[in-house]
Amino acid sequence: MKLIDSHSHLFLEEFAEDLPQVMERAREAGVTHVFMPNIDSSTIEPMLRVCNEYKGFCFPMIGLHPTSVDADYEKELGIVARELATSNEYVAIGEVGMDLYWDKTFLKEQQVALNRQIEWALEYDLPVVIHCRDAFDYIYKVLEPYKSTSLRGILHSFTGTAEEALRIMEFPGFMIGINGVVTFKKSTLPEVLSNIPLERIVLETDSPYLTPVPNRGKRNESAYVKDTLMKVAEIYHKSPEYVAEVTSGSSLKVFGMLK
Repeated sequence: MKLIDSHSHLFLEEFAEDLPQVMERAREAGVTHVFMPNIDSSTIEPMLRVCNEYKGFCFPMIGLHPTSVDADYEKELGIVARELATSNEYVAIGEVGMDLYWDKTFLKEQQVALNRQIEWALEYDLPVVIHCRDAFDYIYKVLEPYKSTSLRGILHSFTGTAEEALRIMEFPGFMIGINGVVTFKKSTLPEVLSNIPLERIVLETDSPYLTPVPNRGKRNESAYVKDTLMKVAEIYHKSPEYVAEVTSGSSLKVFGMLK
């Protein structure tokens, strides 16, 4: 059974002590690819180091995370632009988007940063991986003008409503990222997924965050994508093998590794 973790931060400090074991457990669980979203200029070097150490297994993205958008965001975007212009190893623009959960101070700047990075996704023919927290309508407004373009990507860590899921599906090149949240007792995702074709779903962990049941409370890691797979298989009334095949194919397709 081939599994893909479409969103994992294995380069963070939380994995400094036991990264080889984390990678080994992921392989044992059937994981074949781990896609790593950047956060800001401080994470580029550790992310690339891990991806080079585990070449062909870990794949880097480049982007500016919305919670890192501040008064200095133009300088940060300049670094993203430089990376895109000088390296062809990035497989996506990410993690980008909007996050209004903590703070709305830089709402306008978040919109500008997202729009600029979407333009780069089109220019470099890369998928865009979008973080959305308390910001769906704002993100939809930024995305809407691109509906008839070749823009593709993932709305990562989806926890929205059935209506929001349907609005994302208006963009034919977009997938919906499902992680451990779907296993939580109070999650509404099982109900929401009944409106989403399995072909539009990709699996992720968002390690080290959002650990699925039965490991909730521990640090998340890529091997636990299997727990999310089991829950998704249960929701769709399909075998885990079938769900793994469909979701893995969708991940590889969106990242341009499967034509």
